This record gives sequence, C-alpha cells and structure tokens, in this order.
Amino acid sequence: MAQTFGDFVELLAGDGEYLKIGFHPSSIPLQQRWRNNGLSADFLADYLSTFFPGEDLASAERQSQIKDAVGYIANELLENCMKYSHASKRHLVSIEMFLEPGAITLYTSNGIASTRIAPFQKFIQRLLTEDIDALYTEQLERNAADDDGGSASGMGFLTMLSDYGVKIAWNFSTPTQPGDEVAVTTMVRMPL
Repeated sequence: MAQTFGDFVELLAGDGEYLKIGFHPSSIPLQQRWRNNGLSADFLADYLSTFFPGEDLASAERQSQIKDAVGYIANELLENCMKYSHASKRHLVSIEMFLEPGAITLYTSNGIASTRIAPFQKFIQRLLTEDIDALYTEQLERNAADDDGGSASGMGFLTMLSDYGVKIAWNFSTPTQPGDEVAVTTMVRMPL
C-alpha cells in the first residue's frame, strides 16, 4: 500500500493545462544532467509565463515573480530527483506542471533505493511538523559546519516552504519485492 505524507492530491491530464517531461536518470552522467535540469526548469517557467501576459507594469512584475518561482522550484525538484534516483530503467524521472485556477502544481517522480526511504521520510516528518524558520536556521548552521557542503541538506525544500509559501506532499509506492526500489512522487502546490 502506498504511503503519503502531507496533503497529496493527484491531478490528472483532464484537470487543466499541463505539461510533462520525462528522463532516464542514467542516460547521461549526473554532471551533464545538471545543465539539462536548468534548461527543463526554465522551459516550464517560460511555458507557464505565457498564461500571465505582462500587459502593464503590475502584471509584468507578477509574471516575473511566477516565472522565477516556478523556475526555482522545478530546478530544485529535478536536482533532487537526479541526485537521489536509483539508477535503473524501471522508473523514469518525470516532472509535471499543472495550471489550475488559483494554483500551480508541480509533481516530480523518481525511483529511490529502499535504503534511502527511512531517512527521507524522517526528514519529511520534520518538514511537516516543525517550524520551518527554525529548521531553515538549523540547516544553515549545519551546512556551515559541514565538510561536504550539506549535500543532503534539504535546503531546497526549506527554501520553497519559507520563500514561496508552497504546500509540499509525497507519495511512496509499495515495492513489489522486499529491497526493491520505490517510486516517490513529490507534489509542490504554489498558490497564485
């Protein structure tokens, strides 16, 4: 049975304007994939901005804010997917963006090794139950003292919650066999 954390809502293709992009996580080296993540995030943001024409100064500023937020969030989500994906061909990495009245919802999906599930879910519980500002400060301090630069810091999620007022939720599939990789879908819903 799938496990969900947060208020996970699954939108479907008929629920409004949407765009979906998929990748094989092991098709090119991770360092090359970083550039593709940025290009993909920028593409989603540019695509979305066409729905918010900047006809005057106020609407142009709003268009720019939405474009910047979607670009940042999409890039962070894709980087997490690529960084933590289990290198198999069973689970593609995908990102979907839905435009709804009053919100933009992004979904990323990827496969993760079963050994990464418990630590990730522990971090998710903290995100959902603790004060975000306190967690943000704690993580900044930890990263400053950390020799590896905070490679598993969660700063992207903390920044999304702190700076963009989003709601984040996760859905973990049930592995077919013990020790199998699990598909995880992250949902980020940004109010407009």
